[in-house]
Amino acid sequence: MKLGFNQATCWHNSSLEQDIHLAEEFGYEAIEIRLDMLQDYLRQHSLSELGNFFVHSQLQAYGYNSLEDILFCDHASWLKKRELLALAGTVSAVIGGDCVVVVPTIHPGHNWSNRDIFNESIQCLRELSDIAGERGLRLAFEPIGSASCCVRSLEMAMDIVAAVDRTNVGLVVDAFNLFLYDQWRNPAILRQVPAEKIFIYHIDDSDDLPIDKLDHCHRLFPGNGVIPLTDISKELATIGYDGVCSLELFNPGYWQLNARDVFDIGAQKVRPFL
Repeated sequence: MKLGFNQATCWHNSSLEQDIHLAEEFGYEAIEIRLDMLQDYLRQHSLSELGNFFVHSQLQAYGYNSLEDILFCDHASWLKKRELLALAGTVSAVIGGDCVVVVPTIHPGHNWSNRDIFNESIQCLRELSDIAGERGLRLAFEPIGSASCCVRSLEMAMDIVAAVDRTNVGLVVDAFNLFLYDQWRNPAILRQVPAEKIFIYHIDDSDDLPIDKLDHCHRLFPGNGVIPLTDISKELATIGYDGVCSLELFNPGYWQLNARDVFDIGAQKVRPFL
């Protein structure tokens, strides 16, 4: 697998300009660019400047994060998501990277049925797939393990992606999100997923807390927690996944560190699981 970095890991203690240079310095092969950090960058820099960096770097611009709450949107919200997808397409044409992460809606106390969620997901992903396809983009659908999310399990996400039936629609496998759902009771579930349908693997570990206390702020560097990352890596190898393994942490404690240290520690912590 390829060593990747998701900008959420240094979301509040860095910038896109700094992240791309640190990723290059510490040997990361790919970076997932946050769309909000991209917009911040473009307020002060040109897209051609960003493109020039990637032309001369071994670092790959792999993808863009993320289109969130894509289900059951009102018209105005849906238009904003289409605009963000168009931005990703414009930037991708200059710097590369074709993978856009799309996230189901998180809504505490929602009462949508699984059937409604399934049908809504298919409709939304097919519409976004049409737009993405025109720009040479792929969509990586990410189940979120939080109890308030519409699509929590890998199984449900797989069924949705299979029903969408588009070559440019696949999955994100996020170790922490799926730990939130069922604590990875069966890592062999990955054998049911065609390797070509896993567009990206997010690697992250977890504090050892009761599941009802866990939240995304409790993500840890790989190897520092209780997620069976070695077993997950072995299962991914079994199915032949050799794509990006991207460090994605939302830990406020890490945002207090020097970004250089986070990149350095992150690379050291991820490499044993590649």
